[in-house]
This record gives sequence, structure tokens and C-alpha cells, in this order.
Amino acid sequence: MSPAAPTPDAELAPPPTLSQLFWGFFVLGMTAFGGALPLVRRMVVEKHRWLSSDEFTTMLGLCQFLPGGNIMNLAVALGMRFRGVVGAVLALTGFVLVPTIVVLALGVVYDHYQHDPHVRHLFAGLAAAAAGLVLSMALKIGKPILKSAWGAVIVVACFVAIAILRLPLVPTMLVLTPLSILGTWRLRR
Repeated sequence: MSPAAPTPDAELAPPPTLSQLFWGFFVLGMTAFGGALPLVRRMVVEKHRWLSSDEFTTMLGLCQFLPGGNIMNLAVALGMRFRGVVGAVLALTGFVLVPTIVVLALGVVYDHYQHDPHVRHLFAGLAAAAAGLVLSMALKIGKPILKSAWGAVIVVACFVAIAILRLPLVPTMLVLTPLSILGTWRLRR
């Protein structure tokens, strides 16, 4: 009988080295156009076990609350947590190096061929794939949150406020974030 595979929240691995941070985010930057979040979670929680699932969700929540790109914020936060300022710089550099070069090259190509219908269809297909990856990640992250009735109330309130009522994101966050924190704190007391 073979031993059971470890769960993602099993014993965590040692903190990543500077090299592991750079190359981990470098590979993500090369492969994760339009939907890095599911791949970052897989790398950090499931593959390398640098963080537990709960720690990842908490860190992601903080990074989403901060201005800037969520994944770039996450790269900086992970690098900073494990290896300080140098780790933050290396993780962020690894993540943005290849995409920056590719986006600049694609910009030049798109400038020349933007009226070609094949190019337009290509970009529409890429957008659909990115939307699918974001939905997949939302379901993975939302599953543990929805186990709590309070978490479900906040998720529904956020959806209604932004998707249905079309309220601006910042005021919605300024109201729902303190409510979420207060509700979670009261439930855990």
C-alpha cells in the first residue's frame, strides 16, 4: 500500500532561497500571461509548500487590498517575508522580466497588424482563457470562505454591490473590509 499524498496544508517546506524565489517567479512570469493567480497558488501552496492554503489566502487578501497588481504585490510580499528586501526585489524582477520584454515586442507587432481580423480573434481568445483562469482561482479561494455563513454574506454583498448595483470598488471595499474583519473577529472569539 502506497503512502498517502501530502495535503497542501501538510508540513510546510523550509523557506525558499533567493534563487528559488527568483526562478519560481521567473517561470511564472514566462508561463502565466493573463492569469497568474492560479499558477502562483499552485507553486506556493501545492508544489513548494512555502505557505499553507490559509496563509496564502490571507496574504492574497492583503495584496488585493493594496494598490497595484495583485500578483506583483504577492511576489513582493512573499519575497519580503522569506528573504527581506533582496527577496522582494528578486521575486518581482523574476516575475516581470520576461513579460515586459514580450509585451514590448507584441506592442511593436500589434502596431503593424492591429487591423488584421486574425490578430483581433487571437486577442479575443486570450481574453477568454484569462477569464477562465480567474474564475477557476475564484472558486478555489472562495470554497473555504463560503464554509462560513459570514463569509458567504460578505461575498454576496460584494457581488451585489459591484456586479449588480455597479458601485465603485473603493467605497465598496471601505465598507465591506471592516465589516468582514469585525465579523470574522467576533466569530473566532
